[in-house]
Amino acid sequence: MVTFTARRSEPELVRPARPTPIEIKALSDIDDQWTLRFYESIIGFFRAPHGGGAKPGKVAKGIKAAMAGALVYYYPMAGRLRTIAGGNKLEVDCTGEGVMFVEATADVQLEDLGQPLLPPYPCVEEFLGDAGDTRDVVGKPLLFLQATELKCGGFVIGLHICHCIADGFGILQFIKSIADFACGELIPTTLPVWKRDIFVARMPPSITHAYPAYKPFLHGLDNTGDDVMLSTPPESMEVQYLFFGPKEIDTLRRHVPEHLSKSTTTFELLTAVMWRCRTLALRYGSSLKVRVMFTLNTRGRSVNGESSVPHGYYGNAHFSPMIEVTVNELVTKPLAHILELMRKVKLETTKDCMNSMVDLLALWREKSPFNMDMTYEVSDTKWVEGNALRFGKAELVAASTPHAGDFTSKLISYHMKCKNKDGDDSTVVSILLQNPIMEKFTKEMTIWLKK
Repeated sequence: MVTFTARRSEPELVRPARPTPIEIKALSDIDDQWTLRFYESIIGFFRAPHGGGAKPGKVAKGIKAAMAGALVYYYPMAGRLRTIAGGNKLEVDCTGEGVMFVEATADVQLEDLGQPLLPPYPCVEEFLGDAGDTRDVVGKPLLFLQATELKCGGFVIGLHICHCIADGFGILQFIKSIADFACGELIPTTLPVWKRDIFVARMPPSITHAYPAYKPFLHGLDNTGDDVMLSTPPESMEVQYLFFGPKEIDTLRRHVPEHLSKSTTTFELLTAVMWRCRTLALRYGSSLKVRVMFTLNTRGRSVNGESSVPHGYYGNAHFSPMIEVTVNELVTKPLAHILELMRKVKLETTKDCMNSMVDLLALWREKSPFNMDMTYEVSDTKWVEGNALRFGKAELVAASTPHAGDFTSKLISYHMKCKNKDGDDSTVVSILLQNPIMEKFTKEMTIWLKK
């Protein structure tokens, strides 16, 4: 595998291109939850257009100027988080101080990073700037972005962004706005909307839905457990990326009845199989309860005929439906049973359920009561590459959430879109386990993938 060292400029603050409002912005109770107080790491690879890219140094400087233009509209991102006096709640102080930017070059071509380009990417840390302690979000720039130009004229954008400010869709919306300015637009094609009050707890709160991860606290029980996944430092675990092309997906679908197989998404199918194999590998007791938690984007979800999230909203607008079953039920019931449970819990994530969840988040502001024992968390990020992102004539060819930056958030499995060697749409899924457990997991997956 190729190795290289990026040559970086000194980090510099990029401020909005024009004066912006100096004010305080409130976060929603979803934004401000304890589990989102970290910097998410994202990396995107762009291929130069035929005939070569821009002159050396032009790409990074163009991205820097475009980012200053985008920050005029996304000016809260140029501010700083601060703690409200007398509490543990955060708010955004829109100071206009700016975001951190690093210009870099790497003596490597895009093709050298892999053909097809798949994670794990070589020397991925070389494409990311230094955000310091990624669990410390107060009083720091909310975005650290590095633009790295490659020998071939392509480039890589690596960033750390505070998750309290934006979710995955919001981050992509902001990056698209930078691309708009880089392409010569005068305003973003999608104007940003703050409106964080749409996800604020009711007064008085009404807990009508007992989310499984909160049950020990609702019932006055201790939340301590002996899950090896929580007691082992992530740095001591092994990262694997599983590749699923059309052939592998077709093999897995044969384990599901035809009427269900046609309507089951690739994400649902892979999540159900991997949850089962992971649970067997971890050797939890058969009577213990295990959970799978997956993100559900509320954008576009209709409530009484109307979307509850306005177009352009870039805050956190996701909920995490959760299934809870015994180990015995998970590993002995047909795969179709788990798929039906996943669909059921999605349908049950109603407006009332979401309001109840927001109320719960606000009630436990001082300390996160979220019980992650025996829980497998999964996130689908394949939609990122489905958005045909371009910087001028440069085209996004790969993007993912790498196992770098905030490592403690990487217990989650990310589903990422990619191409196989024949150019077919495929999926790569990350997973983090201890070494001997990973061996057992791989064996279990091999059984499922045999025709």
